Amino acid sequence: MATLAQAVRLAIHYGERHLGVTDVFGEDVGPPLGGVFTATQGLKTAWNTPLDERGILGTAMGIAYAGGKPICEIQFCDYAFNCIDLMKVAGNQRWCSGGQFDMPIVVMTPNGAGIHGSIYHSHSFESWASRLAGWKIVMPSNALDAYGLMLSAIRDPNPVLVLLPKALMRVKGEVLLPGEPADSDELSRRIDAPIGDRSQWQADWPEMQDLSIPIGKAATVVEGETATVLTWGRMVPMCAKAANELSAEIGHTFDVIDLRSIFPYDWDTISRSVERTGRVLIANEDSEVTNFGEHLLRRIVDEHFYDLLVKPRCLMGDHLPGIGMHAVYEENSVPQFDDVKHALRSLAKEAA
Repeated sequence: MATLAQAVRLAIHYGERHLGVTDVFGEDVGPPLGGVFTATQGLKTAWNTPLDERGILGTAMGIAYAGGKPICEIQFCDYAFNCIDLMKVAGNQRWCSGGQFDMPIVVMTPNGAGIHGSIYHSHSFESWASRLAGWKIVMPSNALDAYGLMLSAIRDPNPVLVLLPKALMRVKGEVLLPGEPADSDELSRRIDAPIGDRSQWQADWPEMQDLSIPIGKAATVVEGETATVLTWGRMVPMCAKAANELSAEIGHTFDVIDLRSIFPYDWDTISRSVERTGRVLIANEDSEVTNFGEHLLRRIVDEHFYDLLVKPRCLMGDHLPGIGMHAVYEENSVPQFDDVKHALRSLAKEAA
């Protein structure tokens, strides 16, 4: 099975061959490295840029204005703050033109903690991104979703930000991508660059097939009756594991909903689940003040106040300037598995 990083690479290759992708670029994106997480190794249109996030985004906008279809990478989402002014501009261009000028750029960037990257490589960006009107924001939690959402992002005439959970980039999927070889070792031999001299290496791409995962459609990864868990990115597998363990231990079951898209988000799926369960936990690793989860909580209270059995709650990261490199600092700054399990147990047992 492909890893999440390999799935992104395979999707971009499909985009080069079939969807008109003209350029893939960013810091260390081209040969010989192919990206810090190897998500761009072997791609035909990949090239390297200077260490200049504003230049990267500005170049992508220029290519799009000229009729191209670029994919660019900000090496870590922590550095998206360097170009947030241009992100605002990119988000309003199609709207300002009344739809006459498309802005078909895809910006991908690793997001969140979990790799002990310390203060400059552990931020979460989705709450900031959700305020950038005009952008679509997606965050896959597995290889299949990464593949399908990337293809949808490439097709979209709006700017799309693809947030890739850093801690999940090396995690293998549980199902084959369409066209992926069944043998993961074969896939690696064909598309992973060798260690050492890569000057003559070329990827041997499998014949990948199309997959449409609509932007704005959530996935229910665990089904249950006791409570609704809304989550995304790195915390999806944590919440699913906690829900399954508690089902076996205390008999309570949970709807675990992977948003997949931060904006637009799938309110219909959220609403139906909340109406049915009456209990809600929103879990994510971004910091707690003006967190995107707070927006969801506010809307749930506004539209489902009389359906709620107990107070809805959010499990979020601490509001700190950054995350320390030592595991103790990171684990006490960002929600971990035990925190999720404790929050779910408490939610399930609170008297209505």
